[in-house]
Amino acid sequence: MKQAGGKAVDRHRAASAIRILVVEDDSDVALLLAYNLEAEGYVVECVERGDEAELRLAEALPDLALLDWTLPGLSGLEICRRLRARENTRTLPVIMVTAHSEEAERVRGLSIGADDYVVKPFSVPELMARVAALLRRTCPKRVTDRLSAGDLSLDRNARRVTRGEREIHLGAIEFRLLEYLLERPGRVFTRAELLDGVWGHAAEIDERSVDVRVGQLRKALSKGRERDPIRTVRGAGYAFDETFGKASAATKRPESD
Repeated sequence: MKQAGGKAVDRHRAASAIRILVVEDDSDVALLLAYNLEAEGYVVECVERGDEAELRLAEALPDLALLDWTLPGLSGLEICRRLRARENTRTLPVIMVTAHSEEAERVRGLSIGADDYVVKPFSVPELMARVAALLRRTCPKRVTDRLSAGDLSLDRNARRVTRGEREIHLGAIEFRLLEYLLERPGRVFTRAELLDGVWGHAAEIDERSVDVRVGQLRKALSKGRERDPIRTVRGAGYAFDETFGKASAATKRPESD
């Protein structure tokens, strides 16, 4: 979906590329949620069916999911139950947005694993506040203005990267690629995951572009004998080296590829 106006640009630094999946079969409610979430700077995808949501969640994980309870194909409650049963989605932030207002239903939703529960009709400002509060608890690195590791620092507000006293000039894609890796040190991302997370799901480029951009990023980050903070994992992808800048890593870690 397109950004919903200039406000999204103003809020981008506070919610940089945080991705939210809205699962809602009422098109008016979905539009309302998407408009207001995008106005806060989030990247939003909407699906109408529970089985569609299952497929999308298997392809790429968002940072937060807003689930309606009653959906065609598969209920939001069942989606939440399945998310909590899987290792890779056990901690995915989930807010149930539903017309079920009875206390027993709210208890059921929370006990099945939802992090929060919002009843329709809802207050938009309150829901936005609940989304922001949940993200601050569960994804603090996604909402902070500054990311750092060792002598490397990335400032989202200023769109600036420094290493020690040296300023590093990066293009928009290289900046986002570093930001994406630095948010999750040690996590190995496949090229397909990086394409989706950095370029976007609809990007019409191939996986070779990831290798090219990672090479350009490495060249900018490391000069002379400086240690390369990006780790290549043969047959898998790339990760920001979780040992970078730590006292225990006194010697340069060899590349995996």
